Amino acid sequence: MQNSMRPIAFVLASTDHGTLILNRNDEHREGNRVFGVGIEILMKGFFCPDEIDLAVKLLDLRREVYGEGVVAIDCGANIGVHLIEWGRQMSGWGRAIGIEAQERIYYALAGNVAINNCFNVQVIHAAVAAADGVMRIPLPNYLEPASFGSLELKPLARSEFIGQKIDYNEGAMVPVRALRLDSLNLGRLDLIKIDVEGMEIDVLEGAAEALNRHKPILLIEFQKTDNAKMTELLEKSGYQIFNTGGMNLLAVHTSDRCLESIVQEA
Repeated sequence: MQNSMRPIAFVLASTDHGTLILNRNDEHREGNRVFGVGIEILMKGFFCPDEIDLAVKLLDLRREVYGEGVVAIDCGANIGVHLIEWGRQMSGWGRAIGIEAQERIYYALAGNVAINNCFNVQVIHAAVAAADGVMRIPLPNYLEPASFGSLELKPLARSEFIGQKIDYNEGAMVPVRALRLDSLNLGRLDLIKIDVEGMEIDVLEGAAEALNRHKPILLIEFQKTDNAKMTELLEKSGYQIFNTGGMNLLAVHTSDRCLESIVQEA
């Protein structure tokens, strides 16, 4: 049998987070700086331990204050590093939901949940948005280097170059489910992590009912969003905002009984 070339992008790696499927091309270099979940794990064996530790501590706190049955959502879950650590931590007392828009990344995410036996974790292939329906998103080349987690589903006024040119022409786009968090109709919600490359306000607008009802703690990456608009929206919803010292802000509702402990730690 004559074989044709078939480049390999996704590989298995033994990491501090467990065995993970990742894309070895998930890499963008700018001088001495390197971007990409995949390359960071391949270089170090782990990814964003400070962010993960913060989220895990918040989940533990919600359990301590409100009891077992904790529920957390990861919007823009990528290959699931945060999600797997949450699932492992909450084994027996909580569950997590991961949502990822990029189809090929979603396949790796689902595989990572399965291979790490995270039976308290659910994953959904969708773009978290302000309205339910269908959204058309760009399709990068996963066989070529790029920071795939930095992909903007909608073009921004000042879009980030992720390592390859992204085509936002209609013919180059692919459809994906658009999902409001409110449409999940959850009976409880303790934490939402939002890392969606400029669509953070869309996520919050599509979660208005959940925020009002459950008042979850929010961890939001703010690099690509309108910070003034987001701050106004959160404060109007009754949230107090903290800077974590990194790329994320922490928002806690003023009625949350966890707030006092969080203020003491801040």
